[in-house]
Amino acid sequence: MADHTFRELETAAYCPRKLYYRRRDGPPDVPEEIAQIRRLARDYERLLADDAALLSAPIEPDPTTVRERLRAASDRIEAWDAVVDPVDTDVYLAGKDARGIAHKLVGTDAGAVPSLVFAGRPPETGVWEPQTVRLVAAAKALSWERERSVERVFAEYPGYGVVREVEVTARRAGLYRRALRTAESIDGPPGRVDNDAKCDPCEYRDQCGVRTRSLRSLL
Repeated sequence: MADHTFRELETAAYCPRKLYYRRRDGPPDVPEEIAQIRRLARDYERLLADDAALLSAPIEPDPTTVRERLRAASDRIEAWDAVVDPVDTDVYLAGKDARGIAHKLVGTDAGAVPSLVFAGRPPETGVWEPQTVRLVAAAKALSWERERSVERVFAEYPGYGVVREVEVTARRAGLYRRALRTAESIDGPPGRVDNDAKCDPCEYRDQCGVRTRSLRSLL
């Protein structure tokens, strides 16, 4: 039975101490503003065609940039029609090691593959490392359930108009295995981190006791 959720492994890759607090307090509810951004991932065609829909959407860049990015993705991604019209949505997957929700199952020539929708800002290229772990977890869970290889996934950042096809490489699988080992090893509060920018947006920052160094000590 899968012992870890996709989100737990993503958090383990981001900060083991944060995972400890999440386990203690339970997973947070999804804020409505996050849910609104995720819903955009089911509305790409309208965002491309309807100016009013685009102008009222909860997007971060200007509307022209978002539309240009979506058009570029539609030209670049062979399975774009399947991204827009997935086989299924909000599908629960349970693999050997991890379980969780795939926001979409995207039909491809090799069979359905998972797509996860992220509300935050994408990196310039690829995906953030913790999100990589979550994507690989979804791919491996689907592979376990369907008893076939799942060698790619999709990462969607609808608030920025970005959709990326991600190959499940050996390096990315290694990040997943490392996060899995981290999650399995936590039985108490892991060590604190020092002066890490990842702590700034963390909801546990005030209670975590993260050590931050002064400018003088850094110099």
